[in-house]
Amino acid sequence: MKVSLGPKTIVHPHPVFLVGTYDSEDKPNLATVSWGGICCSEPPCVAVSLREATLTFHNIKKNKAFTVGIPSASQSKIADFAGVVSGRDTNKFRQAGLTALKSEKVHAPYAEEFPYSLECRLLHVLKIGLHTLFVGEIVNVLSDKEVLNAKGWPDIRKVNPILYGSRGNPSYFGMGEELGKAFHIGHELKK
Repeated sequence: MKVSLGPKTIVHPHPVFLVGTYDSEDKPNLATVSWGGICCSEPPCVAVSLREATLTFHNIKKNKAFTVGIPSASQSKIADFAGVVSGRDTNKFRQAGLTALKSEKVHAPYAEEFPYSLECRLLHVLKIGLHTLFVGEIVNVLSDKEVLNAKGWPDIRKVNPILYGSRGNPSYFGMGEELGKAFHIGHELKK
């Protein structure tokens, strides 16, 4: 028997994104975002949802650009730090020991130390309620060679991205075991 939990923000897992922006004085900033994900394949797009109270919200609106850094499990303390302090008072890149590099494709910084980053041009803004959804067209992906597979794509096992539990279980998790090949293992259920 199922138990009704009511309306809640529960989807497992949540990604952990480190969103890079420049403030009004062109100082680099990072924000930890778990409300987001890929939202379109053509053009390639990613969406992140932010509250208007955040510095990153205003930076994206001003610059019409952002980056999405994908941190590895070994960078979970950095990811948490970027979510618990404000960029208004703290240079998060410097304090976390990250190197802020300027994107060549958009007006936003990214951290050299993350396995890969998406460079995004703001495409759409949708106010939903407490959060506003920012859709960014991915104009480039910058990746460390060491995390690429034979086909030239970031390998999830090499990246070992951070996953966020949920508000009901506010913890970070690493990758689990491979369960089977997508678009393949379900074929055995065809009749």
